[in-house]
Amino acid sequence: MAKKLSRRSFLKKTMAYSATAVAAATALVPEKAAAKEDPILKKQPWEVNAGDPVDIHPYGFPSPYEHNVVRRTHELLSSGDKRASVAMCPIHELDGIITPNGLFFTRTHGGIAQIDPNEHRLMIHGLVEKPLVFTVEDLKKMPSESRIHFIECPANSSTAWRGPQFNSLQFIKGMMSCAEWTGVPVRYLLEMAGVKPEAKWVLAEGGDSSHMARTLPIEKMLDDAMVVYAQNGEALRPEQGYPLRLLVPGWEGNLNVKWLRRLKLGDKPWHAKEETSKYTMLTPGGKAIQYFWPMEVNSVITNPCPEKPWTHLKKGDIVEIEGLAWSGQGTIKGVDISFDGGKNWVPAKLKGLVLPKAWTRFSYIYKWEGKPLLLCSRAYDETGTVQPTVGQEIAKMGVEAIYHRNAIITWEVKANGEVNHVEIRKPLVDIAKEAGWRK
Repeated sequence: MAKKLSRRSFLKKTMAYSATAVAAATALVPEKAAAKEDPILKKQPWEVNAGDPVDIHPYGFPSPYEHNVVRRTHELLSSGDKRASVAMCPIHELDGIITPNGLFFTRTHGGIAQIDPNEHRLMIHGLVEKPLVFTVEDLKKMPSESRIHFIECPANSSTAWRGPQFNSLQFIKGMMSCAEWTGVPVRYLLEMAGVKPEAKWVLAEGGDSSHMARTLPIEKMLDDAMVVYAQNGEALRPEQGYPLRLLVPGWEGNLNVKWLRRLKLGDKPWHAKEETSKYTMLTPGGKAIQYFWPMEVNSVITNPCPEKPWTHLKKGDIVEIEGLAWSGQGTIKGVDISFDGGKNWVPAKLKGLVLPKAWTRFSYIYKWEGKPLLLCSRAYDETGTVQPTVGQEIAKMGVEAIYHRNAIITWEVKANGEVNHVEIRKPLVDIAKEAGWRK
């Protein structure tokens, strides 16, 4: 018969068994946080007063103590017109890979349209056997799919054009977010309409005041493009294209047309009179690239960063360096971290879900010694593509290129824990000579 333990003996044994686990758990916690502090010894107002009733906010709000976790904009990004502007996602404040709907970055060309879903329609026409018009409810009755993908504006990092301008991760990399999307694959709709053999291109047009339109190759539309009506489990919000938007996984954010009203099939790209301006990029040789859809392999360290410095740390503290990696070409395969501006690299650990064309978290446990660092990350994806240095990017695309900037971002971490954005590159004349640019 097993010996019966007294409650006191049981508690002593339990405490002994958990001692190792407690030591491991506190290894990453600053000593001050693990020590005895006054707040835990006194009654707090929320302990002695009743809280809010459950129906006070039928939809819900974040805690008032998280009031700084918001999208932000800037006059330099809007030319004074907030209807044709962008609101940047606070990626330094996020955990995991899903961006809450209220923080998802926003880009508009004619303001946020407020559309009655009962009056909205999606038309499919052009080079199809049978033109079709769908209501929102028609689409919701069809078999749906849910997928996790990022959306990134091709101008992400353009605020670092020609060098650091904003000492802020949010304003450097905040033109991107990642969510779970629910909707209907475009190929289902095109199959219903019957695609004619000569159809090679699709014009997607929005129903907002700008009627923004973009041209896409039909191969992509038949591959993984979706017409979505839900984001992170709820209906799209107006700033994200309610009631319908196009999702083009891994490709330029502007192609993910919001307030989607029609898909027109044709045998060649549309001219400017029907399609609004496309993003173009001038190369050092003088040629302009007009269609360069997939977003390249990329990464950035989110902790530390200018908004989240290490000024609270002291020598010997263990801290987790963390960041995000992503690629429009597929799945992230690995991320390396450098403490000396890219001279030497060590592998980081990928954590959580690792999905194609989605954010991927990476992590590295580090002992802070209070010494200056040049901290940066580089990612590589399943195609074997490696994130370039600033010099490599300029050598290929030139200093004037403001789109598709995926060069390595470097943080200068000072001895006191302050963090600044710095750019490490050779003089432009040396880059030009190595790249063989013409004078």
